[in-house]
Amino acid sequence: MCPRIFFWSCCFVLLGSLSCSIRPQPINYGLDACHYCSMTIVDQQHAAQIVTDKGKAFKFDASECMLNYLNEIDTNEVALFMVDDYNTPGELLDATKATFFISKDLPSPMGEFLSAFASKEAAQRAQAEHQGELFTWEEMQSKFKK
Repeated sequence: MCPRIFFWSCCFVLLGSLSCSIRPQPINYGLDACHYCSMTIVDQQHAAQIVTDKGKAFKFDASECMLNYLNEIDTNEVALFMVDDYNTPGELLDATKATFFISKDLPSPMGEFLSAFASKEAAQRAQAEHQGELFTWEEMQSKFKK
């Protein structure tokens, strides 16, 4: 094979694999807009993101916006559900493994008082300090199902 053809073939394969990678995209807090409500994403403790099986990322200013948006799409095409960890602002975690906490003491951007925690133990510590209710990912989806 001609070296030039080989070089360009490798470039196209590499470009193709990078452009379709399934991973969360960085959220530019203060600049990115919520895909659901169009508000600017500023709160690093409550943002969320879904990534489709084709690698397209949709960013949300709150977990409740993401959960409401799921009513409008085919969730079988979603590869990743991500939420900010309340205890580690700006760090996304797998929403399907998170524990969710609703407490009137912890406001969220859209008024649902919904926060996500990396572990059940972390959510229970928050619950001990602030009255509220704990939920799994499946329970949250049911709660927001229209």
